[in-house]
Amino acid sequence: MSANGSSETGCRSEVRATNNTCSQKELSVTASIISMTVGIFSNSLALFILVKSYNRVRLKSKASFLLFASSLVITDLLGHLINGSLVLFVYSYQKKWETFDPHRIVCSVFGMCMVFFGLSPLFLGSVMAVERCIGVTRPIFHSTTLVSHHMKRLLGLTWLLAALVAVLPVLLWRPYKVQSSRSWCFFHMEQPKDWLDVLLPLLFSMLGLLALLLSIVCNTLTSCALLQARLRCKHHCRRTSYHIEMIWQLLGIMLVSCICWGPLLILVIVLSTRARDESTSFSLLTVVRMATWNQILDPWVYILLRKAVLRKIFMLFHSCWGSKPHNLHRWQHSVLCSSVEKSNSSHCRCLGRLPLPGTAVKSIA
Repeated sequence: MSANGSSETGCRSEVRATNNTCSQKELSVTASIISMTVGIFSNSLALFILVKSYNRVRLKSKASFLLFASSLVITDLLGHLINGSLVLFVYSYQKKWETFDPHRIVCSVFGMCMVFFGLSPLFLGSVMAVERCIGVTRPIFHSTTLVSHHMKRLLGLTWLLAALVAVLPVLLWRPYKVQSSRSWCFFHMEQPKDWLDVLLPLLFSMLGLLALLLSIVCNTLTSCALLQARLRCKHHCRRTSYHIEMIWQLLGIMLVSCICWGPLLILVIVLSTRARDESTSFSLLTVVRMATWNQILDPWVYILLRKAVLRKIFMLFHSCWGSKPHNLHRWQHSVLCSSVEKSNSSHCRCLGRLPLPGTAVKSIA
C-alpha cells in the first residue's frame, strides 16, 4: 500500500514537472514571438518616418544624421528578424542542439548575429554623437570636409568593425558555445581554457562600453554648446532649432543604450574574470533579455521625439494647464520660423522680430 502510494506520488510529481517545463517553454516561445512582432512593427514605423524625412530634408548636416539614424533602425529591424527567427528555430527542435546542429554551424551563426546586432547599434549611436558634436562645435569643418560619400564610408566601416568582432572567435578557432538555458549561443565564458577565451568577451564588452562613453562625452559637449548658443540669444535661434531636435533624439538613444546594454556589458566582464555559478548564469540570461529591449525602444525615440509630436504635447499641456494663449502663439511662431530657415546661412538669427515679407518669400522659394 505504501509502495503504491509512493509510486503514485512519484508519477504525480513527474507529471507536474513535465507540465511546468511545457508551460515555461510555451511562455518563452510566446514572449519571443511578441518581442519579435513588436520590434519589427516599431522599427518599420520608425524607418518609414526617417525615410520620409530624409527625402524632404535640405540641410546637409541633418541629412547625415538621418542617414545614420535610418541605418540604425535597419540594423535593429534585421536584428529582430534574424535573431528572433533563430530563437524560434531552436525552440521548434526542443532545444536539442545535438540533433539539428551536430557541427555547431547554427550556433556559430547565432553567436555572430548576437554580437554583430549588439555592437552595431552601440557603434552607430556613438558615430551619430560624434557627427553631431562636430556639426555643432565645428560647423565649417563639418560642411566642407564631412561630405556625403565620407559619411557613407564611415557607415560601412562601422558595420565592418562590428562584423570583424563577431567573426573573430570563429577565425581564432574559439567557436561560440550553447549557453546553459540552451536557447542561445554566446562566448565561451564558463571555465575558459586559455587567455583567448577571456580576451574575446572582454573585447566585446570593452568596445561596447567605449562606444557608450564616447556617446556620453560627445552628447554632453553638444548639449553645452547648444545651451551656450541659446543663452547668447534672448529668444529662439533659428540655426539651432533643428540641432535641438537631433540632440534630444541622441540623448534618448544614449539613455536607452545605457539602461539596456550597460548591465550586460558589465556582467560579461565580471563573468570573464571569474568562475560562474547558477545564479550568475540566470543573471546573464536576464540581462540579455534586457539588451533585446534596446532594439524595441530605439525606434520609439525617433517616433516620439520629433518636433511635430513635441509640439502637440506642448499644446496639450498648455491647454490642460490653461496657460495664456499668447505664449502658445509665440512658441508656434518660433517653430514655424525655424522650419523656414536658409541652408546657406552661417550665423544665428534670433526671433526677436518678424522677418520682412520679401525675405520670407525668398526663403520659402
